[in-house]
Amino acid sequence: MRRPIARRRMLTACLGLLVAGAAKADRSRQWRVAYVGSGRTTVAVPILREALRQLGYEEGKNLILDVRAANGHYAILPDLLKEVVGLRPDVIVAEATPAVAAAQKATSTIPIVMSPASDPVGSGFVESFARPGGNITGVANMFGDATTKTLDIIRLVLPNIKMIGVLISNNPTHPRLLEVAKQAATSMAIFAEGFVAPNPDDLERAFAEMKSANCDAVYVLADPVRPAIPSIALKSGLPTIYQVNTYVTDGGLMSYGPDVPGFFSLAARYVDRILKGGKPAEIPVEQPTKFLFVVNLRTAKGLGLTIPESVLLMADKVIE
Repeated sequence: MRRPIARRRMLTACLGLLVAGAAKADRSRQWRVAYVGSGRTTVAVPILREALRQLGYEEGKNLILDVRAANGHYAILPDLLKEVVGLRPDVIVAEATPAVAAAQKATSTIPIVMSPASDPVGSGFVESFARPGGNITGVANMFGDATTKTLDIIRLVLPNIKMIGVLISNNPTHPRLLEVAKQAATSMAIFAEGFVAPNPDDLERAFAEMKSANCDAVYVLADPVRPAIPSIALKSGLPTIYQVNTYVTDGGLMSYGPDVPGFFSLAARYVDRILKGGKPAEIPVEQPTKFLFVVNLRTAKGLGLTIPESVLLMADKVIE
C-alpha cells in the first residue's frame, strides 16, 4: 500500500530525541511519572513501562509510576488530574486529547507529554510543532489526514454505499474530525452523519440509531479504545472501519491509521529527555509517518461480507 507522506517531517524532533542519549538522568533520585489515560490502561501502560525500563527507569528503584484512567468517562478527568498533580510528579503522560486538555488546565508548570493528541496546535496545547513554547510536548497523530483514504477503502468494499454513520464521543477534537469526514464523504457522493456516544454505556443506543437511519457502514473516529464496539457492530450487522488499529485484533472489521502502540514507546523517549533536563517548550512535537491497513476476514464472514481481492492486496495485515 502506498503510504501517505506526513505534511510535517519533524526531522529535528527525531534528531533531538536521539542525541538526548548523550545526557543522563540523575540515577541517585527516584523520579515520579504520572500516566493519565482517557481510556483503559491495558495497552498503553505495559508498553510505556517496558520502554521506560529499557531507558534505565525501574519501578521500586529510581521510578514511581502513578497510573490513573478515566476508562472512557471523560468527565472524571479533571479530578484524576487534580489527584496526580497533588503527587507532584516530574512528568505527566496524558493519553489522548481529552486527558491532554484536562492536564493543561490542571498545571502550567509540570511537564506534560501528549501520547498522542489529534490537533495540538488547533487545540491550543502547543504554539507550533517545531517549538511548542509551553509545558506541553509529545506526539501528534494524523487521523484527520487519513480520512479520505479511509473512505476510499470503504467505497471499494461497499461500492453502492450511500450513507455512513460517524461514531463520535465528547472528545473535543471530534467535531472537527466529523467535519473532515463529512467533506470527504460529500466529494464521493456519500452522505455522512455523526452519532454521539458520550460514554461507553451509550454505544448500544448509538449503533441502534445508525441502524434505524439506514447507515450502510460506520466510521469510528479515533478515541481511547472502547472494547465493546466490535461486538456491538457485529451484532448490529454494520460494517465498521476504525481509525485505531487495535480494534481489528479485537474483532473489528477494518482499520486504517498510524501504529497506535508505537505512540506509547515514543512517549517514554519524551519522558526520558525531560528527566535529563530537556524543556518541553523546546522539544519538537513528532508525527507518525507509518500507516497501517488491517482487515479481519473472520469478522467479514460474520457480516456476510466479501472483501475484494484488490482490497486484501492493499492490506498490511489480514486476520484470517
